[in-house]
Amino acid sequence: MERLFFAFPGGWPGLSLLLARAVMGLAVLVQGGYYVRVPDATAAAWAVGLIAIFAAGLLLIGFLTPFAGSAVLLGALGIWLSLIPACTPTLFDSRAANVFALTLLWAIIALGPGAFSVDARVFGRREIIFPPLVPRS
Repeated sequence: MERLFFAFPGGWPGLSLLLARAVMGLAVLVQGGYYVRVPDATAAAWAVGLIAIFAAGLLLIGFLTPFAGSAVLLGALGIWLSLIPACTPTLFDSRAANVFALTLLWAIIALGPGAFSVDARVFGRREIIFPPLVPRS
């Protein structure tokens, strides 16, 4: 039964995390581009846009994923709560889009970058080994 699906090094969890990082990274990259391309952009808009583009690049390649994901999560919360000025157009203008993005970011931060990332190559893949059960006497 386990031969039913195509198996490859890194497995389906690694591919799933790569897909989640790619979707979120591309969305944040587009949003950062909107901030930078706004006519008469303020210094704050430029700063938010450049930080978003930098964090999106880190998410796409999977390097320092918990830090990049946290930066994007805080920025999205700041825009959602109107602490950071939003640009026009914006990808995250509805509550549903914000909840989706924040949930996906939380999953990426909690689960890590996955097998197909720079973090996995630099820091090594994590393997959890459970010790054998010792019977109590």
